[in-house]
Amino acid sequence: MKTKPLLQKICPVCGLPFSWRKKWERCWDEVRYCSRRCRSQRKKTVNEETLH
Repeated sequence: MKTKPLLQKICPVCGLPFSWRKKWERCWDEVRYCSRRCRSQRKKTVNEETLH
């Protein structure tokens, strides 16, 4: 029995691919970052750019 390959996206902060997870089943279209760390890093870089 073969399983389908998992969907993947590229994280815009670290540039690494990440795969679909069960906990993202209902919100996969809204998921943009691979981790909380990358999500918080993105907020910091956006805020720093707007200050300059």
